[in-house]
Amino acid sequence: MIEVKNIDKSFDGNKVLKNVSAVFEDGKTNMIIGASGSGKTVLMKSIIGLHRIDNGRIEYDGRNLPDMRMKDIRVLRREVGMLFQGSALFDSMSVLENVMYPLEMFSRTTKEEMEERARFCLKHVDLQEKSYKLAPSEISGGMQKRVAIARAIALQPKYLFCDEPNSGLDPKTSLIIDRLIHDITIEFNITTIINSHDMNSVMEIGENIIFINKGEKAWQGSKEDIFHVDNEDLNDFVFASNLYKKVKAANS
Repeated sequence: MIEVKNIDKSFDGNKVLKNVSAVFEDGKTNMIIGASGSGKTVLMKSIIGLHRIDNGRIEYDGRNLPDMRMKDIRVLRREVGMLFQGSALFDSMSVLENVMYPLEMFSRTTKEEMEERARFCLKHVDLQEKSYKLAPSEISGGMQKRVAIARAIALQPKYLFCDEPNSGLDPKTSLIIDRLIHDITIEFNITTIINSHDMNSVMEIGENIIFINKGEKAWQGSKEDIFHVDNEDLNDFVFASNLYKKVKAANS
């Protein structure tokens, strides 16, 4: 579990996060949503430690990140998996080598054990062995996302961060990636945090949703709760399209 408590973050005197508190649960897909400029990306980067907060606490199972010494931060880094918006695969490496990379960096296992773990992760995201020797540029965008997920779980993380995981994907592939992230989260009991503006993802796998508006946590709940909330800012954001207005009306 990750818990943020009363965190503030400013840039050049401009307060971007204002007294934000939220709980991100184990074994659930926790989603941070909000309009551009709302502070949702700053919140995720603060939780990861890329931004140093001005006030408050960021607790990883009770361990407060701002108070950690460097050696403890290095231990925590090995417990964190990252799925980047653009996948961030190394094109000079094969698919298999990309998944082995974090194992080579942070584990002390043999090369044979690393390869075995990498193959396990690739099979877990339903990639066939014939793709393992290919470069990322030789596979589709959806397959690249699968490789990136396999790499993110290679070190068996307790915490998984996903930044706009469906960016650049068609709706059908996006749905597959959503379900894959959700299934892996449950199977390995990971605390997964997804930064997203994709309402299809919110409706599909939003088990614990945090809505950020103007730097503040404006709402927290599930995809089921979201249809019955009297919050004008949330409704304007989530149900902006005519399609979702009809969906809301049907569920009200």
